[in-house]
Amino acid sequence: MTDVTPWSEVFEILGEATLGTLYMVLVSTLLAVLGGLPLGVLLHLSSPVGLNPKPALYRVLGVVVDVVRSVPFVVLLVVLASFTRLLIGTSIGNTAVIVPLTIGAVPFFARLTQNALREVSFTVVEAAITTGSSRLRIVWTVLLGEARAALVGAVGVTAVALIGYAAMAGAIGGGGLGTTAIQDGYQGYDDRLLYGSVVVLAILAFGMQLITDLAAKLVDRRRTAAG
Repeated sequence: MTDVTPWSEVFEILGEATLGTLYMVLVSTLLAVLGGLPLGVLLHLSSPVGLNPKPALYRVLGVVVDVVRSVPFVVLLVVLASFTRLLIGTSIGNTAVIVPLTIGAVPFFARLTQNALREVSFTVVEAAITTGSSRLRIVWTVLLGEARAALVGAVGVTAVALIGYAAMAGAIGGGGLGTTAIQDGYQGYDDRLLYGSVVVLAILAFGMQLITDLAAKLVDRRRTAAG
């Protein structure tokens, strides 16, 4: 049994851990969007309802995306440990965890992107085709333009999921609030650090979702037109 951490130290520890978690989540979310957005567009374009259906390519991409998405993140951490060590030089710590976080999030965001693009009215796409717009212009202006609110929402869903994944990484020394909660709080029998970490994680998830929901409303063309 260890002594309870003084409140002054609790706030300092939680502050540092929160910065570590935000670093992991924000960087991996950015990388997930950069990788998942084009993958999601390719999935949509090659799908049976896309602008350029390619059944074989769509099936291959779909299988790869679904297989990676189906792997529990804790398992992904272990499986990618050697690759992360080769790439970063270590498999533990805030920066190292960004590697499996990103690899796990790219297919996740790709599917969200595909779903968002699928909801764009075919009438709008058809109108762009009849005007002679290029495929690139249709993708950029029509598909991504019309789906921008849903895509911003998808970023929020991904970021919230990554907050949970980053916390899981604390089980193997991933750093951030997960490590504080599991190693310092639970294993160290310190309820202040344990429940403090849980509360901060909940606040981060709520705040991230609130920010992206507000951003989605701001860029929603339907709301803008109605206003």
